[in-house]
Amino acid sequence: MSQLQQHITPRGRFAPSPSGYMHLGNAFSVLLSWLSIRSANGEFLLRFEDLDDRCLKSEYRESIIEDLHWMGIDWDGEVLVQSTRSDVYEAALKRISRCANVYPCFCTRADLHAASAPHASDGTPIYAGTCYGMSKIDASEHAKARNPSLRLHVPDTYISFCDAHMGPYEQNLKYECGDFVVRRSDGVFAYQLACVCDDIASGVTQIVRGSDLLSSTPRQMYLYELLGAEVPEYCHHPLLIAPDGRRLSKRNADLEIQRIRNRGTSAEELIGVLAHYAGLLEQTQPVKVSELIEGFSWEKVPRHEIVVQWT
Repeated sequence: MSQLQQHITPRGRFAPSPSGYMHLGNAFSVLLSWLSIRSANGEFLLRFEDLDDRCLKSEYRESIIEDLHWMGIDWDGEVLVQSTRSDVYEAALKRISRCANVYPCFCTRADLHAASAPHASDGTPIYAGTCYGMSKIDASEHAKARNPSLRLHVPDTYISFCDAHMGPYEQNLKYECGDFVVRRSDGVFAYQLACVCDDIASGVTQIVRGSDLLSSTPRQMYLYELLGAEVPEYCHHPLLIAPDGRRLSKRNADLEIQRIRNRGTSAEELIGVLAHYAGLLEQTQPVKVSELIEGFSWEKVPRHEIVVQWT
């Protein structure tokens, strides 16, 4: 953390995508994020990343808020909703375009997956730069048949940082990431740009999230640089996985908090299980979230994936 950030009130956030009901993995993430910032006497924010079409059901958003209240998780200020902030993202995109190369891309998802290009550590294909350098005349012709997405051209450079929990991480943007989308072909702003804009606007100083997002951090750091903003501290935690190795997901309705609640489990019992997974308790026992603040330390949290044994 920089000297400047040391004099600023610590501020963290939980930014779920309301595309389904909250599950045990989400609860684990918000617990660690909340404890980390509250143990530093900081402020905690709630934001809904609802730019995706799957987030149109308001019942998911309401359910997440209800689950958080039930767990004892509170937040400061009003809830931020991304779908109301397109003008902010548009302004940021214009600013980025003045100092970096943002260009139209007409490749479809099928084109990207059919290409023989290598894949990034998160499984996504590394963009081969097919549309980079396309003339304005050719782009205009392609646009008659298909709306383009917008990609940000990345430099051949390494971006390094020390994750507050996982340790040193380095990535060459060109060869391990590739030019990435900042606005989709349907006009929706991409996650990378939107979340960086919101974290800057909210003054977020610490970002706690799952280790599956570790590889996206250099892209976001590059956006921070282009927008002239201070990079926050990143802290990635291990994922909860099922006994068969699957990552918990909303799509499979794995261990939804609502279902756990409906089976008669108390909030204190759930928190006790999660705290044990996180290494904060030596054994599973009922506990309130507020009782974990004083003894919280990232040194206690494991760095390997955690197998969930929930009956």
